[in-house]
Amino acid sequence: MAFSLITASNYYEVDTNAGLIFRVRRAGTDTNTTSYGDIMSIVYNGVEYQDQTRGSQINSGFDWLYSTQNSQASVSATTVGTDYIKITVTATSSIGTLTHYYMAKNGEARIYMATYFTAEPDNLGLVRYIVRIPVNTLPNGYSSTSPVPYDIRNNTGAIESGDIFGKSDGTTRSKHYSNMRLKDWSFIGATGSNVGIWMVRDNQEGGSGGPFYRSLLMQTTDTSQEITYIVNYGQVQTEDMRLNVLNSYTLVFNNGATPSTNIDKSWFDQMDLLGYVGISGRGRVTGVGINGRDSSYGYTVGFANGQAQYWTDAAASNGFYDTGFVMLPGTYTMTIYKNELAVDTRSVEVTAGNTTILNTITINNDPSSATAAWRIGNWDGTPAEFMNGDKVTIMHPSDSRMSGWKQTNFVIGSSTASQFPAYQWKDEAVSGPIIVKFNLAQPVNCTLRIGITIAYANARPRIQLNGTVNDTSSGWWSSIPAVSDQPGTRSLTTGSYRGNNSMFPYPIPSSALVAGENTLIIYAVSGSGSSGYLSAGYSFDCIDLLQS
Repeated sequence: MAFSLITASNYYEVDTNAGLIFRVRRAGTDTNTTSYGDIMSIVYNGVEYQDQTRGSQINSGFDWLYSTQNSQASVSATTVGTDYIKITVTATSSIGTLTHYYMAKNGEARIYMATYFTAEPDNLGLVRYIVRIPVNTLPNGYSSTSPVPYDIRNNTGAIESGDIFGKSDGTTRSKHYSNMRLKDWSFIGATGSNVGIWMVRDNQEGGSGGPFYRSLLMQTTDTSQEITYIVNYGQVQTEDMRLNVLNSYTLVFNNGATPSTNIDKSWFDQMDLLGYVGISGRGRVTGVGINGRDSSYGYTVGFANGQAQYWTDAAASNGFYDTGFVMLPGTYTMTIYKNELAVDTRSVEVTAGNTTILNTITINNDPSSATAAWRIGNWDGTPAEFMNGDKVTIMHPSDSRMSGWKQTNFVIGSSTASQFPAYQWKDEAVSGPIIVKFNLAQPVNCTLRIGITIAYANARPRIQLNGTVNDTSSGWWSSIPAVSDQPGTRSLTTGSYRGNNSMFPYPIPSSALVAGENTLIIYAVSGSGSSGYLSAGYSFDCIDLLQS
C-alpha cells in the first residue's frame, strides 16, 4: 500500500495509503451508467462500496449539467508535492462552467471534494453531489429519528408526485423527510459492519437559504444508500443561488464511529482551486451583546449578501456573538433571529484580515413585545408549538401518526397551542375553516395579527367574526389580503415550513364584536392550488389580538 495516482485507459485511480482506493472515470465508453468525472469505484479495506449500477456524481452526471454543454466533461489529474493528489472535472457550456475537484491527502481515508460554478446548471436547476452505495454494505442510515423517515424500503407506492411513499400501516416516507435545519447538522452518513461513510460539510457559505434552510439529505432504497450533499437546491428557495464560490465537503471513511467535523483544509492553499480564499483573505464580525432578548429562545445572528452567507449563535447569557475569520470581504445584511424570526436587521461591512466590532444592539422589532388580549403560540418564526408541529418536517400531513387537521372549537383560556393546527389548507376535506372562541368584557377597536412562516399556492388568511361558516352574508368579513412573497415549489407536504415569515394585520371595528363570547373564523383563501394537501395552504407562526 502506497500513496499513488494511477492513470488507466478509462479512469484515474487514487490509493490514499489509508485503506481507501477510489476511481474516477476519465474516458472510455459508458458501461455502468457512469459519465466522465463520476466516481466509479470506492474500495475501503478491501470492500467495494460504490454502487456498480450507477456512479457517484453531481446531479445526474457531469455530462448532463448544462443544456448546451459538450456531452462529456473533461477530467485531468495531478500530484501536488508528495502528499496530495487532485483530480479536476470540468463541464463547460455556453451558459457557464462547473468545476469539481476530488482530492486526497496521504494517509487519510477521505475524499476531499470542492465544487465551483459560474452559472447554475439548467438541466435540473440545482447542484448536489450524490454518493450511491449498495444498501447491503451500508444498511444503517444515520438518524436520530426512528423509524428513519427517508427509508423508503417496503413501501406500498407513491402517494404524491412520485417521491413521497406510503406504508401499509398508514405512515409515510420520503427522501424529503431526511431534512434538518442547516445550522443543526455538520455531517450525514450511514454505517455497516465495522464501517461508516460520512459526508462532512463546510460552512455552506456558497449555499442558499440561510441557517434554517431544510433540504433532502439521505435516501435508503431497496438497492442503495444515497448520501446527498446539497450545495444549491431548487425546492423552497427564498433567495437567489450563489455563484463563483468554492464549496467544499469531505467524504470520510472509518469504523462506524461518528466523524470528527474538525477537518484541516489549510493545505488547500497549495491546490490551485478556483474560488479558494484562505484565512488571510477573510474577515470577522463580533458583537458585544444583544439586549431585549426573550430567554425562552435561542438567538442566531445571520449574515448574507449575493455572494455568501454565514451565521453564528448568540450567547444565552448576554447575546455575545463571533463569526471567527471565515467571512469573505463585502457588505452584508446582518439579521438577528429569535429562534427563526427576524427581529433586527442592519448592514455590516467586512474587510480582509480585520475584525468588525459591533456595540450592544437592542432589539426593537419583536412582535411579542406588544401587549395582547390573547395570543395563540408565540412569535418565533416556526409552527413547532402547534398541533403536529413536531411532526411536519419528517412525515406527510396524511400520515397516520398525525392528529386530524380540522379545528372547529378552539377556546381562548382553556385550549392550548398544541390543540391549534400547525397548518391550514383551503380544501375543507383536509382542513377547512378554523373556529376560535374568545370573550371580551366590552367591544373595542382591535387588530388581529396572523403570522405565517410559508404559504403554498398563494394562500393567505381571511377572517370572519360572529357569523356562520361560509355564509358571506353573515357577520363581519375582512378584506382578502395581498399575497405574501413565498417560494413557488411544494413545501407543506415535503417537510418544509421555512419560507418568508409574513404577518397579516386585520383592523377590526368595535361594531364587529360583542360583549361576551365572540366567534373568529379563519379561512385559507387563494385562486390557485390543487386539492387535498396540495391545495393552497400555509404554516402558522402566531395569532394574537391587540386592543386599541
